[in-house]
Amino acid sequence: MKNCLECHDKIVGREDKKFCCDGCRSAFNNRLNKANTNLMRNINHVLRKNYRILSELNPDSKAKTTRNKLLNRGFDFTYFTHVLQTKTGNRYCFLYSQGYLCLENDLILLVKKDRDL
Repeated sequence: MKNCLECHDKIVGREDKKFCCDGCRSAFNNRLNKANTNLMRNINHVLRKNYRILSELNPDSKAKTTRNKLLNRGFDFTYFTHVLQTKTGNRYCFLYSQGYLCLENDLILLVKKDRDL
């Protein structure tokens, strides 16, 4: 007889069952994935916040702002979804469809990527 991996009760049924019920299976997997889930949840929160800030400051397809203005709104420059390197060597950091390019004198160029980039 096998015991449930979560509650350690005896399992009735198929030989390859690991859990006595769906509740135990869910509890076991939730506990197992908790650290990864929290990390991903926190990162996704920062990405959504960054995206929202860029969207508010760039309602059209192009705008300029300052680094301090972004930082004052809580923007975190260490999190972005991808980088686009242009042929001229400019490095745009993107949060989904909203992107930015760091310019001279703490200026930031905000851009919105169309689907064909």
